[in-house]
Amino acid sequence: MSFLKTFAAAAVTGALVLGSAGLASAQDKGIIGIAMPEQTTLRWNSDGAELKSALEAKGYTVDLQYAGDDIPNQLAQIENMVTKGSKALIIAALDGTTLSAALESAGAAGIKVIAYDRLIRDTPNVDYYTTFDNFQVGVLQANSILKGLGYPEKTGPFNIELFGGSPDDNNAFFFYDGAMSVLQPLIDKGDLVVKSGQLGMDKVGTLRWDGATAQARMDNLLSANYSDGSHVDAVLAPNDGVARGILSSLKGIGYGSGGLAYPIISGQDAEIPSIKAIIAGEQYSTVYKDTRELARVTADLVDTVLAGGTPEGLDNKTYNNGIKVVPSLLLTPYEVDANNYKELVVDSGYISADDLK
Repeated sequence: MSFLKTFAAAAVTGALVLGSAGLASAQDKGIIGIAMPEQTTLRWNSDGAELKSALEAKGYTVDLQYAGDDIPNQLAQIENMVTKGSKALIIAALDGTTLSAALESAGAAGIKVIAYDRLIRDTPNVDYYTTFDNFQVGVLQANSILKGLGYPEKTGPFNIELFGGSPDDNNAFFFYDGAMSVLQPLIDKGDLVVKSGQLGMDKVGTLRWDGATAQARMDNLLSANYSDGSHVDAVLAPNDGVARGILSSLKGIGYGSGGLAYPIISGQDAEIPSIKAIIAGEQYSTVYKDTRELARVTADLVDTVLAGGTPEGLDNKTYNNGIKVVPSLLLTPYEVDANNYKELVVDSGYISADDLK
């Protein structure tokens, strides 16, 4: 996303405005550690930049680290943040089940831990969770597919294949469950047909959200179930990277040419390549989650908690990490398609119009 340039510019501007007095203030308020999973997915770059800028503007020193999609590396980074004396940790976990030991040390040191967009599981040492309404993300994806199919005016039956997110990401289950709350009754009714028979996260999950893994699985699904000339009418894709992998597979056997229409394909994250694909009529939709807002409310929450305050508007029911219900701030996601992308992601400044040329 070239809106990353905007984020970077904002960060630089903030640093210049703070000047030496701002740095002194930052030292007074302490260090905040930010642990991001990787930098190959566009959104994590923007999340990291936005969080750093927002916290520095509040007077904190920020230790921002990217794990390079390597779990031991993220663990080492978090342990180092604890050793440095961070006052709070903001963690977008690569694997939300592997951090218990590192966070036990953080808890013993009185460090506040905020799970950022990915729930950290099986530990009492996570204080807050900031994310979007992840079940609703799946509902939006499923309803978008039905809209694209013209259901219920067009009754089908329609052939649909299902993809889930990474099984080590707790959010993936919420996305899938949200989508299946809409799709499963129609599968049971016969209006939607999963020709492969593959349902459930144990069969449809895509490890590390990897587009190449999704492409290989779609290749196999097409070869095994659609070589009889039948058409894939829809694909539930949990995010944009997976959707693009699926599209690559479909293009490889002629979808999008010779009168063979693309299936209705969902997505998530409103990444520039996928917005372009939506404009081109390849991907049908995505889900827009304003990560700028997520970074802002997370920075506000950290500042409130470290000042001894209590954050408002918390959900205290939904997210049980296996040990405790983690107080959560849930933001609203939005479905984006060819009809509303300009209003939602361009006019809001999330993506520049020039980036879509």
